[in-house]
Amino acid sequence: MYNHLLSSGKIGQLELRNRIVMTPMGSNLSEANGHCSERIQAYYEARAEGGAGMLIVGVASIAWPVGACNPNQVAISSDAFLPGLCELASRIQRHGCRAAIQLQHAGKVAVCDIAAGRPMLVPSIPDKSRDEMSAALTSVEMSAFVKSYQKKGAKAEYKVADCDDIRDLIERFSEAAERARRAGFDGVELHAGHGYILSEFLSPSINRRDDEYGGCLENRARLLVEVIEAVKIRVGNDFPVWCRIDAQEYKIEGGICLADAVATAALAEAAGADAIHVSAYANPSSGAAFTEAPLVHRSGGYLSFAATIKARLRIPVIAVGRIEPDVAEQVLARGDADFIAMGRKLLADPQLPNKLMRGQQETIRPCIYCYTCVSRIFVNEHVHCAVNARTGYEHEIVLSPALQSRHVLVVGGGPAGMETARVAALRGHRVTLVEQRTDLGGTVFFSSIVYPENGKLIDYLAGQIRQLGVDIRLSTTADVKCLRLLAPDVVVVATGARRDTLSIPGAEQPHVFSGDQLRAVMTGSNPAAVRDKLAGWQVALLSLAVSLGVTKNAHWLRRLSHLWMPVGKRVSIVGGGLVGLELAEFLLQRGREVTVVEAGEKFGTELAIVRRWRLLEDLKQLGAVLINRTDVSCIKAKSLALLCDGDEAEVQTDTVILASGATGDVSLADLSHSCGYETHVAGDCNGIGYIDGAIHSGHAVARSL
Repeated sequence: MYNHLLSSGKIGQLELRNRIVMTPMGSNLSEANGHCSERIQAYYEARAEGGAGMLIVGVASIAWPVGACNPNQVAISSDAFLPGLCELASRIQRHGCRAAIQLQHAGKVAVCDIAAGRPMLVPSIPDKSRDEMSAALTSVEMSAFVKSYQKKGAKAEYKVADCDDIRDLIERFSEAAERARRAGFDGVELHAGHGYILSEFLSPSINRRDDEYGGCLENRARLLVEVIEAVKIRVGNDFPVWCRIDAQEYKIEGGICLADAVATAALAEAAGADAIHVSAYANPSSGAAFTEAPLVHRSGGYLSFAATIKARLRIPVIAVGRIEPDVAEQVLARGDADFIAMGRKLLADPQLPNKLMRGQQETIRPCIYCYTCVSRIFVNEHVHCAVNARTGYEHEIVLSPALQSRHVLVVGGGPAGMETARVAALRGHRVTLVEQRTDLGGTVFFSSIVYPENGKLIDYLAGQIRQLGVDIRLSTTADVKCLRLLAPDVVVVATGARRDTLSIPGAEQPHVFSGDQLRAVMTGSNPAAVRDKLAGWQVALLSLAVSLGVTKNAHWLRRLSHLWMPVGKRVSIVGGGLVGLELAEFLLQRGREVTVVEAGEKFGTELAIVRRWRLLEDLKQLGAVLINRTDVSCIKAKSLALLCDGDEAEVQTDTVILASGATGDVSLADLSHSCGYETHVAGDCNGIGYIDGAIHSGHAVARSL
């Protein structure tokens, strides 16, 4: 199925075993002094072993610590870093994978320069931009945000690059490239995108110089051209050198456009570049813009850019931007690109290339695009994946066979229970999983109706535990009788959270739904619990949907929800956390008028920072009314009574959904323990952690057995 994606290809004289390239994502896994230690080496080696054609290590600072954008950034600025770099290249290559490294100077976003009190090197003094990113952050996040590297009272200062600075930059890039070759890397990528120094010279919105490095595009591209030429002289024509460029700058007035990018790519090719890696950039003052570029939320968002640039060039083009394997195959077959760069997918499953080669694409662990991985970089933590507990921890988390095979009973068929069962079975335990509902997935099945990517994770986990021979018992209640009948050696309780009814006057009315009641309506899991909420014809419709199996299929439920839902035109959601906001987006897309009331200061604090930025922007565009720092004092027949700082107000509404009040519930674990069983807990029953917490806690519990 993937003849093009899995075929070999060349960049310059370098042959890659397939067309899958790991994109150079910042990982924050190097040491604070720029050295590559065991944790970053193990991280990259896992992806090399997974079968990718080439890994591009990102981002390596050519003048560390000067011009560095992160205190845990890889450094390549002196020979002192060679031992770690040599080992890193070797560990990637020992698996038949090519090793490249991306060279970068951060320019106007070199926050390490701010922290040290150094001026940041720029082509021109940048305009002051309004900060929209911090508005959605909590105080704890703000204290750890990238900007907190600044010394107290420090402020951003700039130095406009003069001729000596430009000559030094060129020398630094060429020295770093030569150092990469001596370290054993197979090629280098010059980072000429994403707002860093080379892209700042390329961008007409930033570069306002009136010398030979400013003005027309040929002048703005002069620095990139001279860097390519100097690097090629230094390393030789047989050593591949390519650059990453922005095809477009989103939400930046007068920024780079596609015509600029095409012309820049042609100039780079003429200067000796062996390939062009096509990305994009967006206004850094807007958090939501970050999910337009460089971390695109729209599937295949940059493919048309790559195709346009490819049509102009003779050298290969690397496409990037949320590209699924089947789409990648089509892109390569059409000749719209030569290589496909993947980032988040290889964090979720390093073995993706190998699984494609073995025809096991259904076993690929899916990325759910929750942005947990990159969000951690903003708060000075290393890369971490919500669906893969080993990502970023490869150096310390190793799955080894259990010393003794035991009978493990897992109670709960949500992500925590299924991940526990999966890992326990992999380690050689005999695993039984019981779930009181008729299907696996738990509350994540309902969330997958609202956010479809979650459904892919359920399908993956369910497929894995079935393949591993886990004894799955649905419609089974884990009571004392069940425990005694199964007689396990160990019990893991993963039954999820308890959702108590909020003590708000009027919450018992028919037009008020708790989260559990709304889920019961949409999934048909407990029709009796919602009969008083529905009209007779609605009960009949729900029964029909259950009998036809519609309520067991998230795809059909999403389609049905466009035609009918048991909510009025005006919907008020009490609780502005992850559940409330995702539900608000779902309802807005189905023509409802939605108001979200949150007692706290911030919305969506459970969401990863970047996902929160994206969702809040989408809600704004859809017309949601978000009210924070406000309590609901009473629910009336057609309105909510609100109280904010002593002031009263009312919101007209037809339906109220209570989307808060979830707490951990260890009652079953206490029962199991009282019966004498070794008992562990995983997932939300031990404290609300959502998918990230479910996967990581389930993995940890299974490793401990």
